[in-house]
Amino acid sequence: MARIAVIGAGMGAMATAARLAVAGHQVAVYERGATYGGAVGRYEREGFAFDTGPGLLHLPAVYRDLFVKTGKRSLEDCVDLAQVDPAVRHVLPHHGIDVALPGASHGGVAGALDTAFGQGAGERWNALLGRARDAWDATRRPLLEEPLRDGARQALCEDPYPALRRAGLFRRRPPTLAEVADRELGGALGELLTGVVRTYGIDPATAPGSATVLPYMEQTFGSWYVRGGMRALATAVYERCLERKVAFTFGAEVREVLVRDGRAAGLLLADGSEVAADHVVCAVDPRQLSAPPLRPADAAPARGSQAPGRITLLLALRGARPATAVHRTLVHAPGAQATVLRPDDPATRPDAEHEAVTVSAVYGPGTSEPGELLELAEKAVQGLRERLLWHEVRTPADVEAATGAPGGAVPPPALAGAGGRLLRPANTTDVPGLYLAGGWAHPGGGLPHAGMTGALVAGLIVEGAEFRGSQ
Repeated sequence: MARIAVIGAGMGAMATAARLAVAGHQVAVYERGATYGGAVGRYEREGFAFDTGPGLLHLPAVYRDLFVKTGKRSLEDCVDLAQVDPAVRHVLPHHGIDVALPGASHGGVAGALDTAFGQGAGERWNALLGRARDAWDATRRPLLEEPLRDGARQALCEDPYPALRRAGLFRRRPPTLAEVADRELGGALGELLTGVVRTYGIDPATAPGSATVLPYMEQTFGSWYVRGGMRALATAVYERCLERKVAFTFGAEVREVLVRDGRAAGLLLADGSEVAADHVVCAVDPRQLSAPPLRPADAAPARGSQAPGRITLLLALRGARPATAVHRTLVHAPGAQATVLRPDDPATRPDAEHEAVTVSAVYGPGTSEPGELLELAEKAVQGLRERLLWHEVRTPADVEAATGAPGGAVPPPALAGAGGRLLRPANTTDVPGLYLAGGWAHPGGGLPHAGMTGALVAGLIVEGAEFRGSQ
């Protein structure tokens, strides 16, 4: 039985801790904040409740596998997981388009797109997602289910998206996602593709065509909501850790990883105390440590690869949620975009005559002020300003204060292509016994990707260097 110290109590950290504990190791988690969950937070006021981080779960199989491998009770036994349908509503006011797309139904999506954008739009969309499926199949294991070794990293630098090549520009280089959208979808329909990818904090103008795997993943595996709020998922993972005898220490800021005799030997806490360990898992942004445990190539990210922050409005509304309201709406506007979440969940509101709405956007020009974001939200919620009781604003500075992430950055999922610019640091480091987990490590951010780091890091520690990936 090895002593394992985990830095951070986010979703990737807890997924790692639970898997290591069930393997028989003594696991202790050290978290600088007062609670678990990392970015998966909750804000409550006057009977209203809001998710302050991810509002939906994609690829729920990652957490189903976690619960199967770490205990007798399944994920569905621990949380009330419901698929969202319609999966998403797109509002493009500058084009006069308002369309809701059904969940996990290629035929239903095609029909809705034909109605909104004209005959043939659904066929073009499904053809593009067919090529995205090829990219998914080519990279799923090396990008999600296997440790990132040097050979795989080199292969993942190439864009696997099978773009339709034509004469001119695309003979010289692979197209960006924005170029794929313009070429293969065109006009307003292309804005749906770039808009979905933009919600992940990825710029379509510089992203590779492989970013099409993100809308492919959403449409194929569905969008899922945990009743009671996504915070309930974090609570379920935390309770699974406690069942497996994982120890948590909150208010324990880690200053650096101790290295003795050439390998990780424990932690130095901010209060000057030391924690001995046989293995250390860093599940926060390594830049938070005084001596970041990064290889030189990962210590200075390529230009344009820094993760952006987000601005979020939490809106308390008078009046009942309309029966026709869609859980998630993307409002697209020239140079700006907002995600509006309207869960049909009694746990989010004081009574049936009120509604809790969350509006968020990648922090940047066009959506950097709450007033501008509220204007976008009005396109999705009729009579919003008249119904508004109060609102709270969460900026990247608030996220940094809550999670410690520099600049309040929210890491996006890793993507193949772009010369490896959108890959994350490997789960192993140059220091034996020191591993990286969570959204800042391979395979990147987002609930499913961060959860996958638990399987990868646990496999590397339990099975050693010969570990080839989760099954």
